[in-house]
Amino acid sequence: MVADPERILQDIAALPAYRMFGRVTSVLGMMVEAGGVERQLSVGGRCRVISRGGRIVPCEVVGFRSGRAVLMPFGTLDDIGLGCRAEVAEGQAAIHPTPAWLGRVINALGEPIDGKGPLPQGEQPMLIRANPPPAHARDRVGGKIDMGVRALNTFLTLCRGQRMGIFAGSGVGKSVLMSMLARYTAADVSVIGLIGERGREVQEFLENDLGADGLARSIVVVATSDEPPLMRKQAAYMTMAVAEYFREQDQDVLCLMDSVTRFAMAQREIGLSAGEPPTTKGYPPTVFAELPRLLERAGPGTGRGSISAIFTVLVEGGDMEEPIADAVRGILDGHIVMERRIGERGRYPAINILRSVSRTMPGCNTAEQNALVTKARRLMATYADMEEMIRLGAYRRGADPQVDEAIHFNPALESFLRQGKDERSDLATGYAELAAILGGAA
Repeated sequence: MVADPERILQDIAALPAYRMFGRVTSVLGMMVEAGGVERQLSVGGRCRVISRGGRIVPCEVVGFRSGRAVLMPFGTLDDIGLGCRAEVAEGQAAIHPTPAWLGRVINALGEPIDGKGPLPQGEQPMLIRANPPPAHARDRVGGKIDMGVRALNTFLTLCRGQRMGIFAGSGVGKSVLMSMLARYTAADVSVIGLIGERGREVQEFLENDLGADGLARSIVVVATSDEPPLMRKQAAYMTMAVAEYFREQDQDVLCLMDSVTRFAMAQREIGLSAGEPPTTKGYPPTVFAELPRLLERAGPGTGRGSISAIFTVLVEGGDMEEPIADAVRGILDGHIVMERRIGERGRYPAINILRSVSRTMPGCNTAEQNALVTKARRLMATYADMEEMIRLGAYRRGADPQVDEAIHFNPALESFLRQGKDERSDLATGYAELAAILGGAA
């Protein structure tokens, strides 16, 4: 391939005329302090620390202390000590995506980690730490998106440009649900961020859950749990930057991020190391400032493209009032609650329909569809209220006609909500099946 002369000239012109550097003055825990360059740096700026063995460790400025810059490394601090060189990196961190990135797996720095060779570079730079689109210039959410999952299509409809959260404890099946959404959701491109994931599960997700067909239309960003907190944090911003590129190409993007909780935990490690005071459950104030900056980047853009985003949130012991869950729920446009007790009785995906909500419903449905959903929810709520008495045999049929009706329809509704991970269900079929169960018209 012949190199573009104009592009080469642009790259040469972008090279700095000189480099500024200081020296490492302190190393403590995960933090490095550098002197001599503090006046050339600002919070969020970048430095390159050169170890004694010549290894380059990229760092980010997270604050200033006693007239020196406080740096957080993207790599390990092995072989870094007092007097090591700290070079100032020019410009803001950016990537240059292209459609040729589809099917690739990258890390938080935008480097390939799938063994398929170097990534091609596009012409348009995308800032990793970009601001959300202006609220007054954004388009409104669009029409329904077929997610391929019956329970979500009918009871928790996702619209183009909507942002939803999946709230679940560990081992409840959220990763399997995410893989179903990645394979079945009707979108032009999928961008998947695995933030703080277990190392052994990455390959399992790529091969078993996502599969070759799902990966072919996806870009996967990975930062495993053993990586430094700054890598885990940046992986979330990298995921959004890649999704924003395709949105600017007027494409409809499905962005899946697992999980926002690990992003918040990474920011907690960074904040506490930088000397921030801990607040609710040990989370420093910057965590709650960074969450909306990340989540608001998803949604409709200023053009025809959109980012429909689904973020997972880990809730300890099903506690929906946990600080991160509470903050995220207030930012997003709906939440999907998964419960262990539902999975324990064999119904997957283990979604609690009554505790879940999509804020675009009922506005995106027809009157007939809303009537169907309302009736089904009423039957499930009635059964849930009397479930203990029914299981104990304390309820006698005929005592309450509404409870009798709920008992009659419960097996069919439970079967309707059950779906295998290799089974796909479209929007029209879901409403038709629900109408057949309840004896109405979709």
